[in-house]
Amino acid sequence: MNSEFIKAAKKQKTNHVPVWYMRQAGRYQPEYMKIREKYSLFEITHHPEVCVEVTRLPVEQLGVDAAILFADIMTPLPSIGVNVELTSGVGPVIDSPIHTRADIERLGELHPEQDVPYILDAIRLLREQLEVPLIGFAGAPFTLASYMVEGRPSRDYHKTKALMYSDPQGWKILMDKLGDMTIAYLKAQINAGAQAIQVFDSWVGTLNNEAYHTYIAPVMHRIVSEIKSTYDVPIILFGVGASHLITEWNQLPVDVIGLDWRMTFDKARRLGVNKALQGNLEPSLLLAPWEVIEENVKRILDEGMKEPGFIFNLGHGVFPEVKVETLQRLTAFIHEYTAK
Repeated sequence: MNSEFIKAAKKQKTNHVPVWYMRQAGRYQPEYMKIREKYSLFEITHHPEVCVEVTRLPVEQLGVDAAILFADIMTPLPSIGVNVELTSGVGPVIDSPIHTRADIERLGELHPEQDVPYILDAIRLLREQLEVPLIGFAGAPFTLASYMVEGRPSRDYHKTKALMYSDPQGWKILMDKLGDMTIAYLKAQINAGAQAIQVFDSWVGTLNNEAYHTYIAPVMHRIVSEIKSTYDVPIILFGVGASHLITEWNQLPVDVIGLDWRMTFDKARRLGVNKALQGNLEPSLLLAPWEVIEENVKRILDEGMKEPGFIFNLGHGVFPEVKVETLQRLTAFIHEYTAK
């Protein structure tokens, strides 16, 4: 197996810089869009053989060093009593958002083997077929809560923050319930064969350091510690617009911190971050001429390679307008430029 990704996540020497892309399976691929003519996103995840096909496609098409399970961070929520739909042009929509302590206390528990067996079946099939490591993933409690409270994607998260600040005890109950769900979900993925985990705290950057430390860090520490106490798998933590939180993240027992394009690797290390680092090409650059892409990628690679423990990725996910050929050329360039 190509283990360069795992070695980099553990800050070991690699033969080249490993690369994978967030949303590397998605709407930029004609083959994926053909599948979407027949299946919705949730329907893909409910059919393990289709999920496997979609997950494998970018590995075979782009030559990346890791696969990430094709699913959505909202996947486990229906099992705890949260009715969610993925609405085109909007995103996740929840018909009965959380408003009260009673809403929080009604939330159930996740039993992965019974509630999401299709996810675990897909992982088992992928482990039989892949020649690169498989990354499992989950949404972090704050990001999940933001959808559950707001009812849909938000620009300001006022309702979520209002709950957090006005009812700290209710918020703690919510974090504990989502923490339990996340732990159960990730453990089940690892037991099924996932060789690394990424936790997406996509929207936690809306909080300042003090709020994060008070309201979020305890549950994140519990999640990561529970996983690390049982499994020797790398754990990656990523969020958008969360560069100001990396010193908080550095205190968590994660292995890798994913950076978006707002924070350089040099600056992260000057701030004392001692984890492996992942990132962080601005996705919009993928629409630029190749010479512009190459210039920016070289800068990122030169910075990242100064220390062991570097995984190339984007600062957020691939978006639909990107060309497959661009990612193919980018992957090949990274491998060639960093080969030893």
